Amino acid sequence: MPAEAATRIAELRRLIDDANHRYYVLDDPGIPDAEYDRLMRELEALEAGHPELATPDSPTQRVGAAPSRGFAELRHEVRMLSLANAFNDAEVEDFERRIEERLDVADPVFSVEPKFDGLAISLRYEDGMFVQGATRGDGESGEDVTANLRTIRAIPLRLRGTGWPRVLEVRGEVYMPRAGFEAYNDQARASDGRIKPLVNPRNAAAGSLRQLDPRVTARRPLAFYAYALGAVEGREMPGRHSEVLATLRGWGFPVSPLVATARGAAGCLAYYADIGARRDALPFDIDGVVYKVDDLASQRELGFVGRTPRWAIAHKFPAQEETTVVEDIIVNIGRTGAATPAAKLAPVFVGGVTVTNATLHNADQVARLDVRVGDTVIVRRAGDVIPEVVRVLPEARPKGTKPWAMPAHCPICGSDIVREEGESVSRCTGELACAAQRTQSVFHFASRRAMDVDGLGERYIEALGESGHLESVADLYRLELGDLLEMKRRADERDGNTPEAARPGKVATKWAENLIAAIDASRRTTLERFLYALGIQHVGESTAKALAAWFGDLELIRHAPWPLLKLVPDIGDEVARAIDAFFEQPGNQKVIDDLLARGVRIADGHPPSAKLRAALATGRVLAQMNIPRLTAKRAEQLETAFDSIVAVAAADVDALEETGLPRETAESVHGFLAGREGHALVGRTNRALERLREASADVREAQAGPLEGSTVVLTGTLASLTRDSAKDRLEALGAKVSGSVSKKTSFVVAGEAAGSKLAKAEELGVEVWDEARLLAFLSDHAA
Repeated sequence: MPAEAATRIAELRRLIDDANHRYYVLDDPGIPDAEYDRLMRELEALEAGHPELATPDSPTQRVGAAPSRGFAELRHEVRMLSLANAFNDAEVEDFERRIEERLDVADPVFSVEPKFDGLAISLRYEDGMFVQGATRGDGESGEDVTANLRTIRAIPLRLRGTGWPRVLEVRGEVYMPRAGFEAYNDQARASDGRIKPLVNPRNAAAGSLRQLDPRVTARRPLAFYAYALGAVEGREMPGRHSEVLATLRGWGFPVSPLVATARGAAGCLAYYADIGARRDALPFDIDGVVYKVDDLASQRELGFVGRTPRWAIAHKFPAQEETTVVEDIIVNIGRTGAATPAAKLAPVFVGGVTVTNATLHNADQVARLDVRVGDTVIVRRAGDVIPEVVRVLPEARPKGTKPWAMPAHCPICGSDIVREEGESVSRCTGELACAAQRTQSVFHFASRRAMDVDGLGERYIEALGESGHLESVADLYRLELGDLLEMKRRADERDGNTPEAARPGKVATKWAENLIAAIDASRRTTLERFLYALGIQHVGESTAKALAAWFGDLELIRHAPWPLLKLVPDIGDEVARAIDAFFEQPGNQKVIDDLLARGVRIADGHPPSAKLRAALATGRVLAQMNIPRLTAKRAEQLETAFDSIVAVAAADVDALEETGLPRETAESVHGFLAGREGHALVGRTNRALERLREASADVREAQAGPLEGSTVVLTGTLASLTRDSAKDRLEALGAKVSGSVSKKTSFVVAGEAAGSKLAKAEELGVEVWDEARLLAFLSDHAA
């Protein structure tokens, strides 16, 4: 048995020393906290059972790792100690019992505080000036990181107030707030690899203080809390720890507002429960709480056992990091279509709960971590968020694993999953057809500025979906009174509600009748409202208005490829491709067909605008196709030689060069148009052009509106018109309605309580109309 114990002790010491080296020296943690704690407790138990095997160099006799060779070694005048750990209520009660027995007191008072998850440091002040700072190191000596500590704004360089000692050493924790950690990693992920993301806030704090260049440390969002004293010369300090912390706060040190006092084990455990309940909402990470006997004379009487004080203990929270195995990687589709990869895990207990799933955020994160099915990973559960995979253990990777890639199609509806250039999130393009996006798409479709279905809220939409009455927005237009009442009954049964009756024996139906009426009223709409209601990514009200004005017909828009959509002002490449991608999905087209089949009618359809008709020239269209090397001027050269984009696509390189194109440009145009994607795009574009020209046949040029080219600003309250109604009528007459007054403003319409815009107009000499003049003008130019 002693031989077996000696072997196991040697192995444990090697594992713990390796973990210390990776964490403190390499800034590259290899195992989670829970695993480290288990190894240390096993070693402590074995050494206690076999004291003849204990050695001075055992990890149980050390606080951390040896200083890095990159920094000067600094010996602590007063040792920086480690705390014993408690993991349950019984161990806390036993801690209190031992103190009561040694001090012969009942219910001693403790100073209680969070156990910050950062890096312990010591700060030395002489005559009120910060002169030196060091990490804890092995407790006897640490690393001189004075230059780095000076970059942390929370650490005072000169003490405030008066009465401080000639020499004062303050111990505390450097940590990285959660918000700063997330912001730093967001910046790192957007840096194209120039900045390495941080593993977790604690490791980030340790690594930041060990940067050889203080300028690097200065860029890290570090903070500090003071929690103890080291050496003190030239002044008597207060007799209680809680009073010492209050004194330090008065001298300018940040002290946690969560520090308090508690009486006895019962008070300590109540504090532990309170902090535990608030833990997820705190702006920084903690891994437990610390109880210290508040009376300093009692602390001195209690003394130490080895390098651990008898008067203090750390009560640890359940571990928030554990190791487990990735059994699968799936994709979840969110309410807005975001495709988020997630790891299916072998069940593991983390942070007090059993975890079987962990988020992987996005494809970039999967690639950065190189997570694969079968990998052993470290899982972290911090805050009230889904657990996340933070690290892969490549040494445990089985053979034959393959890198993961985002699937091409949505697992819910089969639509394409696309990722726009510059975006980190991939999205399902089946907005209308995807069940995962149903609630969001229907809610947007029914909103006031879209189809304006009054009374249809998210709760009803979700309940209708759950009851099988609503698979897509088109199903709104086949709902009957009985469907709504059945939905409400099922929802009430599920939630345990007792529905109120209009009268005894009667069921309240007015709400359902009103909703059916609102749905029916929404069947007749405008093209811009309908387009906006579809919820196409990047298509807001102004884009929907522009599409409706230029194309005039839903059929033309739903079959227009992205180069033709770019002919509309203010629609760039990204927006045009998003619209095209939406209409390219068969599921979305089917829902639109269903809407039209169930009575939705667009009341204001019209032929394509004269501006769009004028933009359909071959050169203009070619210039929108993003053909490498083809500028707008070169596209015009092609137009003079070819009568269609089909003819351009059929030409060989020599024929293209004969139009005046440089050889390189001719080869680029030919290569693009002859390629698979280019050939398909030419076919789609040509068919759309034929439809547009057919819809434009025999259309006479409409007269320009009386306000064509004018810019109008509305301010104040109009008695006879809503702001939206006035804006619509002015825009129908050709005006552009702006939100701000400038020298280019044609006139300002001022209603009641007009404010700064009216004053600005008068200052610039811009013409001002009152409501009566506006109404008269609109009446004179009514259709």
